[in-house]
Amino acid sequence: VDSAVKRILYVKYKLGLFKNPIYGNEERRKNETLKSEFINHARTIARESIVLLKNKNKLLPLDESSFPVALIGPLAASKKDLLGSWSCAGKPEDVISILEALETRIGSKNILYAKGCEIERWSEKDLKKALRVAKKAKTIILVLGETREMSGEGGSRAYIGLTESQLKLAKAITKLKKPVVVILVNGRPLAIPWIAQNIPAIIESWQLGIQHGPAVVDVLFGDCNPSGKLAVSFPKATGQEPLYYNHKMTGRPPIKPGNRFESKYIDLQPGPLFPFGYGLSYSKFVYSELKIYPKVLRPTDTLLVTVKITNDSDIPGKEIVQLYIRDVSASLTRPVKELKDFKKVYIRPHEHKIVTFRLPVSTCGFYNSKMEWKVEPGKFKLWVGPSSAEGLTGEFEIK
Repeated sequence: VDSAVKRILYVKYKLGLFKNPIYGNEERRKNETLKSEFINHARTIARESIVLLKNKNKLLPLDESSFPVALIGPLAASKKDLLGSWSCAGKPEDVISILEALETRIGSKNILYAKGCEIERWSEKDLKKALRVAKKAKTIILVLGETREMSGEGGSRAYIGLTESQLKLAKAITKLKKPVVVILVNGRPLAIPWIAQNIPAIIESWQLGIQHGPAVVDVLFGDCNPSGKLAVSFPKATGQEPLYYNHKMTGRPPIKPGNRFESKYIDLQPGPLFPFGYGLSYSKFVYSELKIYPKVLRPTDTLLVTVKITNDSDIPGKEIVQLYIRDVSASLTRPVKELKDFKKVYIRPHEHKIVTFRLPVSTCGFYNSKMEWKVEPGKFKLWVGPSSAEGLTGEFEIK
């Protein structure tokens, strides 16, 4: 807690908020709030936060051959919901919606808009209008998810999928057999198995604030190559929660098909819908040549790990390379995987980079039953990859 507070106080100190606070200083608030450079930063941060979950047959990015575009959904024109549940003094009038950003990017003449439904209310009239609009379009963009009140403090939900009205809308639209992109607006991971199975392209946009719309449109049309990764696991069903990648080991892991007596659901395949650390790109990154040195270390040593990342595509992009470890045997049960480091690298088309991690052995320890930080001897597994669910594997040992 002290470290977290210290980071916040340091930023406030660097901004001069102790000597000259904005709160109560109306002149400074007018002069420094929503400055162009701050808005540009907000757009950059929003772009970097977006996660591409699916892109079948390279439907994205869109181009002029996709016009006209039908923009449909209860959150397509929303402003306040893009601020999220903890926006405090955020003002909806400062937000650029997805509809507004799309109009700026491709012009109103190339956009057909319909709300389709309310978040929690359904009408045949709204659906018929949405279908009329969708039939005239070459590409359909559905903006679905949660209002700002549906997550955060006091926003617990028993069912964390899309509401019934939105799912009905999505199913009706897909029957038209046209290319469909779903943009999710939400403050938590959602259970969306039908969407994941039936929609060719899915963008997780979260609730990104005042530049939400422009950031999403940047990704839609390839002005920004998505590089975000999930900081949470997405479940296949609400009943899987709590679901997290770094769970403890079990004596009955689900590894033998047909064995009933394992730690699993009998009506659902094990594992998340989208795992922690997952996120696609318009580029194609290939991992190879994992090297670990030395293979045997002392508690005071540093482990050196290198991996070759190749951009096997014509599109420049950024990749977040992730390093995980597992303590195979310890005095206390340890997680099946632990994220220990990550690096974001920019790689040009058909080029490669060698990514280097230096992992002090001291970081491989844990607090024992006496609340003492200890590094215990033994074997460790190691993964380097694009998510918590895949990657190159290796081993090392601590003496």
